[in-house]
Amino acid sequence: MYVIDDQNVIKGLCQSRRVDDVLIDRGGPLNEANGSAHTNKKVTVIFVLGGPGSGKGTQCANIVEKFGYTHLSAGDLLRAEIKSGSENGTMIQNMIKEGKIVPSEVTIKLLQRAIEENGNDKFLIDGFPRNEENRAAFESVTGIEPEFVLFFDCSEEEMERRLLSRNQGREDDNIETIRKRFNVYMESSLPVIEYYKSKGKVRKIDATKPIEEVFETVKAIFTPSSDKVLKLHHRDITYILSEDMKLQNTPKVSISTRISPTLSFTCNNSRE
Repeated sequence: MYVIDDQNVIKGLCQSRRVDDVLIDRGGPLNEANGSAHTNKKVTVIFVLGGPGSGKGTQCANIVEKFGYTHLSAGDLLRAEIKSGSENGTMIQNMIKEGKIVPSEVTIKLLQRAIEENGNDKFLIDGFPRNEENRAAFESVTGIEPEFVLFFDCSEEEMERRLLSRNQGREDDNIETIRKRFNVYMESSLPVIEYYKSKGKVRKIDATKPIEEVFETVKAIFTPSSDKVLKLHHRDITYILSEDMKLQNTPKVSISTRISPTLSFTCNNSRE
């Protein structure tokens, strides 16, 4: 669930670009009476987590462009629902203005609807789940478990530096608010990461590096093993090796060649 932690941020909140940051997860039970059926379509979902300023938004855009995923942000969906003027949006807006709790299932249903209405079957869910209750509720309501969690690991000092350097009059990018957001992230989101780590589903990225270097690491995670190949050229023939060093679609030959001064390769497949 979400609850406003600081009454001073309520004013003008619904127009804020950082609803997802000032809404702080506190947890709470699912309202089973309002529960919805599991998502019917078969989808691949990847949770994207990282502290404020870790660069996950930039990398999500790169993943969308390179690998064809649809990017879903819980905060964006809440803002869009409020802006739509729907009954649900009005309810969300009123609860936020009054500093009341917005139940987890409201956000989860928005995510579920976005998944079902989109023609794609591959989704990045950015900044959610924000705590253990969110995680359990999402899996219970939607019936979806993430393929893995993409975790952008970045030091507090680096995230602070980035947020301050990009500050262009945004109220939320001041030192006090930045540190508050980081503390909330540490308290609520890290247990989610630890949970999925225990299941072998966390893909940790060193997000302190430059954007291009970070994306190279990301690409390696999203590229199927079958596409990771090594090309060897021997006696006017190019041999394609998969990541497990097996020949792919090549003549059966016996070759022994040196790939580099320190790495050699031998394949003893005789011709039929």
